[in-house]
Amino acid sequence: MSKINLLLLQILVAVVAVTLWHVLSTYPVFGKVLLPPFFFSKPLDVAAQIVKWFATGVIWKHLWVTLVESTLAFVIGSIGGVLVGFWFARQPRTAAVFDPYVKMVNALPRVVLAPIFTLWLGLGIWSKVALGVTLVFFIVFFNVYQGVKEVSPTVLANARMLGMNERQLMRHVYWPSALSWMFSSLHTSVGFAVVGAVVGEYLGAAAGLGYLIQQAEGVFDVAGVFAGMFVLAAFVIFIDVLVTMVEKRLLVWRPAAADSRG
Repeated sequence: MSKINLLLLQILVAVVAVTLWHVLSTYPVFGKVLLPPFFFSKPLDVAAQIVKWFATGVIWKHLWVTLVESTLAFVIGSIGGVLVGFWFARQPRTAAVFDPYVKMVNALPRVVLAPIFTLWLGLGIWSKVALGVTLVFFIVFFNVYQGVKEVSPTVLANARMLGMNERQLMRHVYWPSALSWMFSSLHTSVGFAVVGAVVGEYLGAAAGLGYLIQQAEGVFDVAGVFAGMFVLAAFVIFIDVLVTMVEKRLLVWRPAAADSRG
């Protein structure tokens, strides 16, 4: 399927979904509106709210705050996950010792950690960054760890037979093997970095998309809540596109996936 056809189909899905939303929230079906506007708002009201935010410039401050928090969480969590993942994969004894503790910390509900980070770091950006880091780190860590562990023993044996030292093995064998796994996790981590920032803002902040959504919810402004979620979704897609561009640049050596159509 060509990229243009794929894009058209993706747009068609969105158009159909919004159209159904509009019809079901505006026109009665068997004498009853299936999506009451008080609970679900209407697409036109949501669009009007988004236009108003951008026209008045209110949204830019909140977007910037969430962008900074998400970027910091994404970068810190990703770097930490890559480094620790490589370290654990290359040090099996260390990995075995810390394995139960890593799983224990990963199992902690992040919503429980949010108030603790707020208590420790205050209502500024760093409590939101810390929450985002806890979400991003483990996703990247487990993928990089698995990617390094999945290196073919045959490839390693051949590389050592050719005289590669540990540094060369890391550059030419382990790193390329882990890249695909790492970028697979980064696509997921983008969303989780934003989620961490927004949840932290929702629980306590003075700015950000989470704060904007929380304020709209506090006055039963359903259109504002949906508008905030749509802006948030577009925000995540934009960042994911940037990650995809970097991925294509770094993984230019990887062969294209075969077309599996029967």
